[in-house]
Amino acid sequence: MLINQDFTRDRRNYLGGSDIGAILGLSKYRSALDVWLEKTGQSELTRTSLPLRFGSFAESFIAQEYTSATGFELIHDERPITHPQYDFLVGHVDRFVFESPLEKEKVLLEESSQCAASHLLECKTANPFLQDDWGEPGSDQVPLPYLVQCIWYLMITGLKRCDLAVLFGNADFRIYQIHQDTELATMILDRAITFWEKHIKGNQAPPTQSEKDCLSLFNKGTALKSIEAVSSTYELSLHLQLLTERIETQEKEVSSIRQHLMNEMQDAELLTYQGKTMATWKTPKQSYRLDSKRLEQDHPELALQYQTPIQNSRRLVIKKLHRPSESLNIEHQMEQS
Repeated sequence: MLINQDFTRDRRNYLGGSDIGAILGLSKYRSALDVWLEKTGQSELTRTSLPLRFGSFAESFIAQEYTSATGFELIHDERPITHPQYDFLVGHVDRFVFESPLEKEKVLLEESSQCAASHLLECKTANPFLQDDWGEPGSDQVPLPYLVQCIWYLMITGLKRCDLAVLFGNADFRIYQIHQDTELATMILDRAITFWEKHIKGNQAPPTQSEKDCLSLFNKGTALKSIEAVSSTYELSLHLQLLTERIETQEKEVSSIRQHLMNEMQDAELLTYQGKTMATWKTPKQSYRLDSKRLEQDHPELALQYQTPIQNSRRLVIKKLHRPSESLNIEHQMEQS
């Protein structure tokens, strides 16, 4: 394990613990393609969302709660840690844990390059409505993106245990224990090296995993360019058409039921059944919007100062399709008529 003294090291030059879940396809918020676009400089590094900022803000509080619960000493060292063999694999550990004051008196890294800490600590905040995704406190039953992140840090530091302290809302604090898993760590290491060599150094985009990935990767079209679909794609389009028709039928049924409820409620704001509220139909508080058309008419020069060009995304439109046999039958019917 090596401490990297370069605090300004660009995140594009390495894979970190927050990347590995996305690379493995485990993250709900980022994909392998998002990582590739960031590392190759084709998109901005997004680390400013409100949940991320709150998580960073709450980290110190969670660490203090962990110390209160365990009595262990902590060291906060923000320097990135580099894998001893692969300098493109890096970790930013939240806290280093020392189970006794004597351990804390040691330097963070011993001369043997082994971490002097007894184990690691990761601090997380979580949605209280997602508590079912977590197991019993003290176990290793945590969401997979967090599990592989902890294994990542253990792999880089050479330690055997990483505690994960999580705060649900502001009322439930738990501590989980993740222990080194050699088989899982080997798989993660292999996938990370392959991703770096093939996709980052080789500049080859990883496979898309969602429509969002497709919009990110193929965000610009070539005018008048056309390709011929293979037969399997044609069959998929027919199936999509069938699914769309089913959805439209269900949406009409939903609208019909909503209409029935409205007719029964009339001017009532509450619909109840056996004392329990079934539905509400209320007028929300008055809101205001900018009348941009009027602003452009009355103050065109002022409106021009606040106009920002918007790059629209490509829009996929599926045309009405028929199987070849169906098309022949339609043409034959038209000829007879």
